[in-house]
Amino acid sequence: MSNTSYEAIVIGAGPGGYPCGIRLAQLGVKTLVVEKESFGGVCLNWGCIPSKALIAATGLLDKIKRAETMGIAVSDLTLDVGRMQDWKDGIVKKLTSGVRSLLKGNGADTVLGEAKLVGKNKVEVREANGEVKVYEATKGIVIATGARVVQLPNLPYDGEVVISAREAVSLREAPKRMLVVGGGVIGLELGMVYMKLGTEVTIVELTPDLLPGVDRDLVRVVEKHLKKGGARVLTETKASNVEIGGGVAKVTLEGKGGSETLEFDKVLVSVGFKPNTDGLGLTEVGVKLDERGHVKVNERLETSVKGIYAIGDVSGAPYLAHKATHEGEICAEVIAGHNAAIDYRAMPAAIFTEPEIATVGMTETQAERDGRKVKIGKFPFAASGRALAVDSTDGFVKTIVDAEDHQVLGVAIVGPEASDLISEASLAIEMGAFAEDVTLTIHPHPTLGETVMESFKHAIGEAVHVMNKK
Repeated sequence: MSNTSYEAIVIGAGPGGYPCGIRLAQLGVKTLVVEKESFGGVCLNWGCIPSKALIAATGLLDKIKRAETMGIAVSDLTLDVGRMQDWKDGIVKKLTSGVRSLLKGNGADTVLGEAKLVGKNKVEVREANGEVKVYEATKGIVIATGARVVQLPNLPYDGEVVISAREAVSLREAPKRMLVVGGGVIGLELGMVYMKLGTEVTIVELTPDLLPGVDRDLVRVVEKHLKKGGARVLTETKASNVEIGGGVAKVTLEGKGGSETLEFDKVLVSVGFKPNTDGLGLTEVGVKLDERGHVKVNERLETSVKGIYAIGDVSGAPYLAHKATHEGEICAEVIAGHNAAIDYRAMPAAIFTEPEIATVGMTETQAERDGRKVKIGKFPFAASGRALAVDSTDGFVKTIVDAEDHQVLGVAIVGPEASDLISEASLAIEMGAFAEDVTLTIHPHPTLGETVMESFKHAIGEAVHVMNKK
C-alpha cells in the first residue's frame, strides 16, 4: 500500500473515533485516524472530563462547608477558581496527550486536518498548513464526527456573556449571576458547579419538568438540592428579549406567573445538540440521513452505503460517550471481518448532579407499555449505614423486575455514587439475570453497593432493612 492508502479511515478522534482506531489497529487493520481540532474530542477537552473535574472540586468544597455536622469546622476556607481551572486543565492535557500516544502505540496513523468524502472509498483531508491529500480506504470509512451544541436564534453565542458548555468549563472567575437556559443534563451539572462557587443561579426550562424524559421521582430529589443550594428554578419558562451591553445580558423571562426582566453576567445556553454531518460529503456519495441530520445505520453500524460506517453522536441519541466508545469497538470488529453487532439492551446513563442520577434498562412505564407486569423495589439511602456514615442520605435505589419470573428489567438510582453503582445493574441486565441472582450475591458491609441488593430484595418481598409491601 502507498502512504495514502489504508484499509480503514476513521474521521473524528473523540470517544468513539479513537477507540475505533485503536481496536482496528489491534486487529491488524492498517488504519488512519483524522481529527479536525483536538484528539479526544468534546468529551476529553470540553465535556465529560473537565466538567466532572469541576463537579468533584466543587462537591468537595460543599462537603467542607457542611463538615461542621461531623465536628469538623474550617475557619479559614479560601477559594481560588483560577487554580481550580489549572488543576482541571492538567487532567485534560494528560488524557488528551495520551490519546495520540495510544493510537500510535497500537499502530494507527494520525493526521490533523479537516476531512470530507470525495468518493465511496476516498477521503480528502485539508491539513492545517493548507496542504490537501486524498486517502483511500479499501475496507471501510468510519464517520465519528460527533455533535455540536444547538444555538438559539435570540441567544447567539458570543463566548463572553452568552456561552456554551465549552466556555463554562473554563471560566476563571465565578460570575455573580448566571442564567442557565435549558434544564437538561449539562445545564444542571454546570449550574450546580457555579451554585456551589457562590453564583446566583437561575435555571429556565421550557417544558414542565427539569431533565425531561427522566423519572420524575429521581428528578424531584435533585430539584430539592438545587433549591436548597439557592438556585432559582423556573419551568415552563422561556428567555426572550435579550439585550447585551456593558458585559451583561438583560433577559426577559416569560413563564406561568408572568414575565420579568433581569440582568445576568453569564448566560449558559444548553438546549441540546445536533450532529456534525455538514460539509462531510455524505449525501453526495449516497449516505442517508434522518430528519434531524443523523446518519442512519444498521445493527452493524453500516450506513446506506456499503463500506461506510457511523458511530457515536453523529448516528443519533442517546448522546453518551460510553455508547460511542462501545460502538467504535464493535465497528472495528465488523470492519475486521468478525461477526459483531450492536445490542443496546443494557445502555446505562449517568447524570452528575447533586445527588447523582443513573439509570439502565426499562422504566416502570416502559415495561407496562410493553405489556409486562412488574414488581417494584425501593431502598432509601437514609436506611443505609454507609450512606449515614458519609453523610449523604438523600435519594434511593429503584428496581423494576418481571412480576412472574423476577427477571431484571431496569434500575434507577438517585443518590451518592449512583454513576458507579449502576454498573452492577447493567451487568445484571446484560447477562439476563433475575432478582435472586443479585440478592443471593453477598455484598460487603457497610457499603453503598448493598443498597442495590436491598432494593432487589424489596422488589420480591424479602427485604430485612426496610418494610416489605403487603
